Parts: sequence; C-alpha cells; structure tokens
Amino acid sequence: MAKHVPGEIQIANDVLADLAGFAALECYGIVGMASPSLRDGVAQLLARDRLRKGVSINTTDEGIHVNLYVIIEHGTNLAEVSHNLAERVDYVLTAMADVKVLDVDVHVQGIKVRS
Repeated sequence: MAKHVPGEIQIANDVLADLAGFAALECYGIVGMASPSLRDGVAQLLARDRLRKGVSINTTDEGIHVNLYVIIEHGTNLAEVSHNLAERVDYVLTAMADVKVLDVDVHVQGIKVRS
C-alpha cells in the first residue's frame, strides 16, 4: 500500500517541452520540430537534441498552454495530423507529468517530403 508523503513536486518547463517534443515525433505525419521563427521564410528542421526549441510552454495558475512548431510530411492531411498531435501531447503531459493542459496549439512551419 502506498504511503502518502507530504510535499510538492515541481517540473521544469524544459522537461515538459522535452516530453511534448518526443511525443510529437511519435505521431504519424510529423517529420520533425521546427524553430518558432522562420529564417528567410524557410522553416528550420531541428535536431533531436534540440526538440524543446520547437515547443513553447506557458504556465498559469490554472494549467499550461503548449505551442508546437512542426514540419509535417507532404501528402498527409494537415488538419488530421495536427489534431492527432494535439491530442497525443495533451495525453502524454497529463499522464506522465500530471499537469493540467489547457490547450495545445499546433503551428505548421513547413511541409517536407520524407526521404
């Protein structure tokens, strides 16, 4: 039987961003994470060790707001992939970090053909 230990757990926004980034890469149709700012109008695909740069977490008293900046695979339904991505990230953050996710906004920064 689990014993209740009083205290408080704090999870850094960078950890939440890493969880969201890895959850995003598991989703069908997601090629990778992108930088929030476009350089010369072109989305920059981020390496796996820089996934958190493609995720923005804003914390409030009620919960967290998540912004994802992604590159989606050419030929997939953008709306469906974005919807599935938002649901997956919401589930992962709620299940693994036990945080209340208020909303997940997906920003499609580009489309790429998988090689």
